[in-house]
Amino acid sequence: MRKIKIAGSDEEIQNCYAATAELRPHILPNEFLETVKRLTVNYKFQLVYLSDGDEIKSVGGFKIAEWLAGGKYLEIEDLVTKSGERSSGYGGGLFDWIVDYARRENCAQVKLVSHVRRFAAHRFYLNKKMIIEAHYFSMVL
Repeated sequence: MRKIKIAGSDEEIQNCYAATAELRPHILPNEFLETVKRLTVNYKFQLVYLSDGDEIKSVGGFKIAEWLAGGKYLEIEDLVTKSGERSSGYGGGLFDWIVDYARRENCAQVKLVSHVRRFAAHRFYLNKKMIIEAHYFSMVL
C-alpha cells in the first residue's frame, strides 16, 4: 500500500537516505540526519517520502518561501525515485502530492532547479505541465 508522509522523526529522516543518496551522493550517511535537521531549523526545509509497503521508493525535499516579484512559492529542492523503481508512478505520485501541498499552503507557484544535463528529469517535469521560465545563474565562491 502506497503512503506519503512528511519525515518528522529522526528514524524517518534517516530511512530516506538511501533514495536521496542516489541524487545527492556527496552527502555521507552519518551527515544526512544532521544536515536535514539543520535545513529544517534554518530554512524550514521538509523531507517527504512515498513508501510502498515497508520500503521507501521516492523522496522529495522542499521549502516554502516568498519573493517580492512573485509571491509565495514552494521550491522543490530534491525529487528522486530509487533507480530500480523508476517509471512505476512513485515519482509522479510524490510530485502530485507536493503540488497539492503547495495549493493547501496558498502558494502561487511551484518552482525547482534541475541540472541542464538531466534530460529524463526535464521530460518528467514538462509532462507534469511545468514550464521553463528563467535562466538560473550561479557563482562558486
